[in-house]
Amino acid sequence: MANKLPQSQLVLVPLNGIGGVLLSAQQRDQLLRISRWVGAVGLCLGALAALAFWLRRLNYESDPAVYSYLEIVGSVIAFTFAANALVRFRGKHDRVALLLAHGFIVAGILETLAGLSFYSQISRGYSAPLALPLEWMVVRTFLAALLLVALFVEHRLQKPRNPTREMFSTIALVVGVIYLTGIFFSLASYVGIPLQTVLSPQALVPRPWHLLPAGLFLLAAFGFYRRLPGASTAFDRAIFLMAGLNALSHFMASQSEHLLDAPSAVAHVLRVSSYAIMLGGALLDNVRLFDQVRHLASSDPLTGLANYRRFLDVLNTEMERSRRTRRPFAVLFLDLDGLKKINDTYGHVAGSRAICRMADVLRSHCRTVDTAARYGGDEFALILPETGSEAAANVVDRINACLDSDTEVPRVSASMGVAVYPLHGDSLEKLLSTADKLLYAVKKRQRRKGGKRTWKEAAA
Repeated sequence: MANKLPQSQLVLVPLNGIGGVLLSAQQRDQLLRISRWVGAVGLCLGALAALAFWLRRLNYESDPAVYSYLEIVGSVIAFTFAANALVRFRGKHDRVALLLAHGFIVAGILETLAGLSFYSQISRGYSAPLALPLEWMVVRTFLAALLLVALFVEHRLQKPRNPTREMFSTIALVVGVIYLTGIFFSLASYVGIPLQTVLSPQALVPRPWHLLPAGLFLLAAFGFYRRLPGASTAFDRAIFLMAGLNALSHFMASQSEHLLDAPSAVAHVLRVSSYAIMLGGALLDNVRLFDQVRHLASSDPLTGLANYRRFLDVLNTEMERSRRTRRPFAVLFLDLDGLKKINDTYGHVAGSRAICRMADVLRSHCRTVDTAARYGGDEFALILPETGSEAAANVVDRINACLDSDTEVPRVSASMGVAVYPLHGDSLEKLLSTADKLLYAVKKRQRRKGGKRTWKEAAA
């Protein structure tokens, strides 16, 4: 396509020793981005290789008790994450969270057994074994494979409508993955492949089998990185980081010459850190989910204003505060005029739009301490703390002026009634009843005489 573009839009990219090639500006930018990525990846791999070489040369041996504690801490974090992932599934029906929840339950159980077995050997006075526990290799490979299965299930398989059926299908998937992983390692052990021991201390990669889960975790990290633009939550970012850290963990473990040396210690710290990041992401996302649920429970879905329940809660709070401070507050009732006519003439979409326009006007004239609420279908309410009659009348005038200046069709107007506590009522029922009566007195006068009447005229 480059030769079809005007000559002025082509850029000559020089090639060392063989001249150059004509590319469009977009192709040149894409080539530059790819070259930067390749350079960054090469730099990271070089830094990791240098770090691994340095760690292998360290004369370091970690405490066996620390190894056991890390295993137990990792298991506890795995169980805690599984519980939070199940909460996320119940709230959002996220199949990735459900798969990881069951996967981390299995991982937590197996890692607990491996950690207890290792600690039992050390407590009896045995020296630390050079071979890695087979359960650790199986669990790590299982988790990496499960992440890839989660990506496949999310993109390729249709989502069941029945949560119970989805729960059982997910359990079946997890059992299948752990079964196939176990079969693979059993066959490898049967044919004599040294999965747990060191191949050669002088080799470039003493434990090459760790590169298998490292590669699987790296593929999973790449898959979840590509998923981030469409699902950029704390939970999804934590999965990406967890997969990347586990790939790094297994790369470090592949450089270990015995169980408690520096590369092995770094690998275990990275593994537990990846679990902690996963748990932190799940907790942050659940906090956000709970905030959304709380907001939806106290707000109107169409306008975003407070709903009737929230309105009553705030009203009771203001009455108690007014009794303590001896300061009045006002309740403003609004009724959208002619909503049925708008629906009949312009359609229900325009009617819903008129309701939202009314809500926007109230929101724009609210102080941070005020509470605007949708009281009913076309009825609204506004709680004005520490506001007397004159200040409430000014709010009514500003709202009317804003509605009059709105030129959008259909035009929107509202009838309003104001009650001031304790002037117009010393209880919730009396206060709301007074505001409601004044509101309908205004509407009645408008129907009889035409034009707008203030709530003061109605009260008179």
